[in-house]
Amino acid sequence: MIVASSERYARAAALISAFPPRPNAMIENLETLIALSKAGTMMEASTALRISQSAVSKRIAALERYYDRDLIERHGRRVVLTHHGTRLVERVTPLLSELRSVFLEDNALRKGKIILGVSEAILASWGSTLFSQVRDLMPSVEFEFHAQRSPVVLDRLRSGEYMVGICTGSPDADTDLVSEVIRQEPMVIIPSGLKPLKYRSGDPLDVMTIESRSGAWGSIEENMQRLNLHRSTSLESFFAVAQMALSDFGHGLVPTGVATTLGIAEKKLIRLSAQELSRPVRFVARKSMFAQPLVRTFYQEVSVLTAAIDE
Repeated sequence: MIVASSERYARAAALISAFPPRPNAMIENLETLIALSKAGTMMEASTALRISQSAVSKRIAALERYYDRDLIERHGRRVVLTHHGTRLVERVTPLLSELRSVFLEDNALRKGKIILGVSEAILASWGSTLFSQVRDLMPSVEFEFHAQRSPVVLDRLRSGEYMVGICTGSPDADTDLVSEVIRQEPMVIIPSGLKPLKYRSGDPLDVMTIESRSGAWGSIEENMQRLNLHRSTSLESFFAVAQMALSDFGHGLVPTGVATTLGIAEKKLIRLSAQELSRPVRFVARKSMFAQPLVRTFYQEVSVLTAAIDE
């Protein structure tokens, strides 16, 4: 059930009042502990939060003083949560997500603003043109874009930092979010060094493609096996895969938009239809956010424009 904005705002206010004096500082400290639990090192947490490592240490120390318990243990450079730290993170994470989401709805939507997290490969290829068209159709709306890998987009949607996500991957694991497929983007094979390659669908072929932690991998792995395509090398970026293929390091399997953006002649590519192999592009939002009229209108405009891309 979607909670009314006034009720959710009251709930958020109650959560804030439950914090000790200087609630903003306490919220920052709790967010730092959550970031550290995900990153595993002070350095990675400081990078994610864009603060110094000493600031991370001070915030954790302040939390430990307040709770009078050890919340972390150090194992060399790695940091793990104690039992008390794990319990605290489990309890406060949904509360902080609720706070962020409420403030987004109250502030950003009131100002006619949509904050998006977009898969890097999408925003760097056909996504920028798509959003330019949407902006023309919704001139009164302010858009704030963040380019991230799909798993990061989903994580920041859940945490309440983003309002909407445009990313890839299977929606099966995202039962806590509204997830609508807006495009099946066909994949293409870039022959190594753009040398002529005789290939028929189903022929065994080694290819470089995206790595397993990406959002796209889970949605293409099964069909790759069906087509007898074998991943020989994995990289963190489809654009990196394409550039390595152009430099004759092996055949590259990438989305159509990546090859088009790099200006690779269509006759040099081996095209796979959306029915053979494609990556699903999804419009994702928290359920309460998806119900907002501005977000619904944005979704409708994006859906119409993406449907026209492959026609």
